[in-house]
Amino acid sequence: LFSVIAMASEEEFYLRYYVGHKGKFGHEFLEFEIRPNGLLRYANNSCYRGSKILRKEMSVDTSVLDEAKNIIEESGITEENDDKWPMSNETGRQELEVVLGKRHISFVTSKINSLIDVDACKDAEGLKVFYFLAQDLRLLVSALTSAHFKIKPF
Repeated sequence: LFSVIAMASEEEFYLRYYVGHKGKFGHEFLEFEIRPNGLLRYANNSCYRGSKILRKEMSVDTSVLDEAKNIIEESGITEENDDKWPMSNETGRQELEVVLGKRHISFVTSKINSLIDVDACKDAEGLKVFYFLAQDLRLLVSALTSAHFKIKPF
C-alpha cells in the first residue's frame, strides 16, 4: 500500500506511526502522530494486567518538527516501496504515513520483532530503512513524552 501523492505546499508536514496486534490481551498498540501545527498525539494501549490506554497530547515547536523532518529525509524512506515487504499478519502490523513537502507516502507491513525478520524479506534493504526509521522516530517520541510527562512510554 505504497503511494506518492502530489501535495499543494512545500511546507506541509505530517507524521503518523502505528504498530499493534490483537492477541491474548486484546488490541495492543502504540501510535503517535505529529501534525503540522506542532501537536504531538501519543497513544499506548497495553491490556496486560488490566492496564488502560494511555493517551497524551503536547505541543512541540518548529525545532522538533525540523528534527523529525530531518530524520525522515536522511533515512531515505521516500525512495522506498513496500510492494515486496511482508503483509500484516497474525503477529501484527506497522503503518507509517508521512507528508513531507509535496510527497505523501504510506507504508504497511507486518510487525517487525528483530532484524532477523527484516533479513528474511524479499526487499531486505528497503525494509531495513523502514525498521531503523521506525526505531529513530519511536526514540524521538519517547524522549519527548518522557521529558514532558515524566512517563516511560515504551
